[in-house]
This record gives sequence, C-alpha cells and structure tokens, in this order.
Amino acid sequence: MYKVLRSLLFGLNPEASHYLSLLLIRMLGLGPIRSLWQGLNVLPSKPVKAFGLEFKNPLGIAAGYDKNGIALKGLAGLGFGHIEVGTVTPNPQGGNPKPRVFRLVEDEAVINRLGFPGKGADYVAMSLRAAQRRSKLPANGNMHGKRTGSPLGNDTIIGLNLGKNKDTPLEDAADDYLSLIRKFGPLADYLTINISSPNTVGLRRLQGRAMLENLLGSIAAERKRSNSSRPILVKLAPDLSDEELNEALGVILDTGMDGIIATNTTLARDGLRSVHREEAGGLSGRPLKAGSEAMLKKIVTRVDGHVPIVSVGGIMSPEDAKRRIDLGATLVQIYTGLIYHGPRLVRDIVTAL
Repeated sequence: MYKVLRSLLFGLNPEASHYLSLLLIRMLGLGPIRSLWQGLNVLPSKPVKAFGLEFKNPLGIAAGYDKNGIALKGLAGLGFGHIEVGTVTPNPQGGNPKPRVFRLVEDEAVINRLGFPGKGADYVAMSLRAAQRRSKLPANGNMHGKRTGSPLGNDTIIGLNLGKNKDTPLEDAADDYLSLIRKFGPLADYLTINISSPNTVGLRRLQGRAMLENLLGSIAAERKRSNSSRPILVKLAPDLSDEELNEALGVILDTGMDGIIATNTTLARDGLRSVHREEAGGLSGRPLKAGSEAMLKKIVTRVDGHVPIVSVGGIMSPEDAKRRIDLGATLVQIYTGLIYHGPRLVRDIVTAL
C-alpha cells in the first residue's frame, strides 16, 4: 500500500509531500482512527533503559520529522519508542530560501538545507501542553530524570532537539540553548543540544573545544543551579576529524552530559548518482550509512560505556538497525528510511531488534 502512496507523495515537491505525510500521520492520533490503528498495529515490547528513562523499544523518529510537535500521537501510534521533536529555536524563523529539500531517489537519500525553520519555542511548548491536557496527565515536572506522565498519555518518550536562531551570534549561542532548556525541561523527557547541523552558518564551530566548553559548561552550571537532572544529549556531525571528535567527546564527558546522538547529516557526496548530488546542504539516507557506522564505532571505543549512544543516519532496514545495536548503540533513530520505506519499516525494525 505504501508503494502507491509513495508514488503520489513523490509526485509533489519534497516539502509539500512531507507536510502532507505529517498531516496523515497526525490523523492516526485522532479519536476513533487512533483506537482502530492501535488495535491493528500492536508491536512487541522491547524495553531498554537509557539516561535514567525506560523506552518501550529502542527505535525513535529523529529530529526534523516533526519540527513543531503537531503529530505526536500519530507518530507514537506508528510504534516508535521515542519521538525527538524539533529542531526548536527560541524564536520563530523561516529557514533558508526555497527550494531547500531534494530527493536523490537513485541513492535513497535526501539533501536538505532547511536551516531550522519552525514556529518557535512558545508554539512547541503549547503543542506539548495541549497533548498533556488531552491525555489528562500532568506535565513531566519531575526534574530528577524520572517520568511523571508522557505528553502522549502512554509510554512513548518525548525528546526536544534544541538549536540557536540563525541571527544569534555564535558567542551568544549559550543564551539561546539555556532559554530553551529552562522552557522545555519540565515538558520533555530529554533534551538534545544540536550543534551539528550544516545548514545554519557557523553552527558546527560550536563543536570545537573552546566554544563547546563554554556552551556545555554554561548548561552544566544551569543544571546545578536549578537542581535539574533532566537528561541532556549532544548531537554530533559525521564529518569530524579524529582530533575534533576526541576533543568534543572529552568536553561532553567532562561537563557531565548524559548521552550522544551520532550522527547528523553529512557534507560528503561520495558515490552519488542523482542529478541533485551537488546541491548544498546535509545529506541523509543510505549514503550516510558507512560514515555513521564508522563514527559510532569510534565513539563507542572512546566513551567506553560512560554514556549511552543514540545511532542515526543511513538506517534503512531492520538489518541496519540491528547492526547499530550490535556495534554498541543503546537506541537508534530513523528519518529518511521512513520516507523511502514507509510505516512498515517501524514494525519491521522493532520486531527485529
């Protein structure tokens, strides 16, 4: 069935088809449709613990799919163990000029240069609070890492991926991240510091030792001041050199961050066939598989079990997901695989893990 739907979606431009698919998934979370879908889509329980949280299974939807938190119940209904909303910025912004998303069908890949478009922190907070009211459960107000009730009214973990606004100078980036941590600490199960998107000018410089020490040091100080232990993860690029990776991991461990997400999209263009292969932006999908796996291996060796790792990038099949777990990841995430293979991929991965 998804092959038919995919042909229709792929007849639209990528941003339009993404929005339409998100609306369709949102419908799965509505009243009678939700009840019917949940009855049809019963997945095996594969619980795993990480960052002081218990996930019903290791599979999540990566940041970027639901930027504003509008389809949380529908995504939960697909069977994901966690949903990472965002990237969220403090203020609304339109992102980079269009066209800015390109399908590389021959390569099962996507290039995007979106630049964190979104409705801003207030809108996303409103979306989470509305979901909590509908589920008649309290907000996740416990600041010591234990869940007190999901915004979805079930056991799906909600993460927030946080980024700075485009017009915020790098030297002031910590202010953006701290404002988001204060806002979303009570509303999410975990928070991710996104410093690795290639589509916001200069953002990846925050992965360098000096800037990263300032940023994560400020975050650590805020956590101590507020007596909060909400898990905070850091998302890294796949394009870091060994020296850059060692420095970043050292700062992440020294500042007491709780986990690592590896990896974001890549600037590499090796072996692509599509006519869109030279478009600027971050590449995701099948071509990212080798680089993401290589980065995972390095991180597993260097952190030596001190923090859990979430692996994302190029996971297009159950075998890909299982290999990431075998290589040392605690959790995995998909995005582009869902575009090319549809919701059945969620069931197949969860069943295989």
